[in-house]
Amino acid sequence: MKILVQKFGGTSVANLERIELCAKRVIEAYKKGYKPVVVSSAMAGETDSLIELAKKVTPRPPEREMDMLLATGEQRAIALFAMTLQKLGYPAVSLCGWQVPIITDNVHTKARIRKIGVSRLLNLIKEGYIPVVAGFQGVTEDWEITTLGRGGSDTTAVALAAALKADCEINTDVPGVFTADPRIVPRAKKIPKISYEEMLELASLGAKVMQIRSVEFAAKYGVRIHVRSTFSDEEGTWIVPEEEVMEKVVVRGVTSDTNETQFTIVRVPDKPGIAAEIFKTLGDAHIVVDMIVQNVSHDGYTDMSFTVNKNDADKTEELVKKIAQKIGAESVLRDDRVAKISIVGIGMKSAYGVAGRMFEILAKNGINIKAISTSEIKISCLIDEKFTELAVRALHEEFIEEMEEFETIDGNG
Repeated sequence: MKILVQKFGGTSVANLERIELCAKRVIEAYKKGYKPVVVSSAMAGETDSLIELAKKVTPRPPEREMDMLLATGEQRAIALFAMTLQKLGYPAVSLCGWQVPIITDNVHTKARIRKIGVSRLLNLIKEGYIPVVAGFQGVTEDWEITTLGRGGSDTTAVALAAALKADCEINTDVPGVFTADPRIVPRAKKIPKISYEEMLELASLGAKVMQIRSVEFAAKYGVRIHVRSTFSDEEGTWIVPEEEVMEKVVVRGVTSDTNETQFTIVRVPDKPGIAAEIFKTLGDAHIVVDMIVQNVSHDGYTDMSFTVNKNDADKTEELVKKIAQKIGAESVLRDDRVAKISIVGIGMKSAYGVAGRMFEILAKNGINIKAISTSEIKISCLIDEKFTELAVRALHEEFIEEMEEFETIDGNG
């Protein structure tokens, strides 16, 4: 039995006409001999509308109630999707996360999947039904509805594919993963194959095609993912193990992320345990800290800067001001007008001089670097937000377009 998990994003199911188009894609897979399992996001704009509605009640809605509210978006979409499949002559059953069940931890608004029950899905498939599962949502052991965070339907789909030992198809409004955002870089190219490691970095650094946790699941359980357009039959991008990616280019992609806020705690006492106290407090509040910079100590004090996701900025500011007062720091500065620019590629593992070239390109364009972070396969720089597009275009030209031209010239002799 060949099972294929097919996920459809919000733009793909934006209206009834598009839902029917998606249903026909599912039927195509069925006719090819697959047993499809559908995962659907909420209809485009639905989640944002629900968030706005909640904020009309209170500026900071309780996270438990937000999960209860936001889960209704996917519930509406899966019911309509199942009805459409039935209308086209194919038996289908819609299932919320708790009906599968998709069991998560207790962290509301960004829960993590702990386990998935597959017996009900397998029984439905054997009986000839097409299950249509709500993405983005799950349930705790004590029956509290949870959601998985923005882009969580990707994680639902990959987790189901892992549990069902199936491939996963992510149908979206773009034809695949590109070397940069085509809206910023018109010469950006679609990547035919990309490794889990590279995609994990791109997803964490601002590429919006896949949610980072979905790629983590894929890498852990060896799920092959095909990212493709709902509105085209052309081949998309395959996310696969590194050994399947033959071409080890130095830089696979350039990304930008303007959804970052930088905090600086001014004149922090420079003594053991202070950094631990700051970041443990943020960790206990489920706030993910990204780039961290600590200046050289002067007179027993130092400045400490770090970045968080903008969605966590208000909560972070409230906590950090309390910490600063407790440890005797001078003040807390907040900057929402920053961007993280990154280059990613498995070829960096064996290349030299990449960081120097990146810093040189930014300097030539008059772009100052506020912070730097690196791994084996990526380099990230924090810069002023106003330079985001300039930086992406310049780095893409240097590392991807120029390399393509060089390889063409070299190949001709």
